[in-house]
Amino acid sequence: MASDLLERQQLEQTTDTGDHDLFSHYVKKTDFDLIWLEGKPATALCGKVWLPTKDPKNFPVCPECAEIYQLMKPE
Repeated sequence: MASDLLERQQLEQTTDTGDHDLFSHYVKKTDFDLIWLEGKPATALCGKVWLPTKDPKNFPVCPECAEIYQLMKPE
């Protein structure tokens, strides 16, 4: 029947390899207390959003965060 329509589902494919989980990320200083003391999700300079649960000292710094941080520093 011409009036019968099938709903088309679009699957979202992610190209993220999960590498962001293998790095320590930089966050804004103003957000730091909310993140660690109140358990709020963190948003890194590179855009990653997560709930920190691991010691960042155990991971290398995210290259994207490091690059953005360098651009933010006054010369």
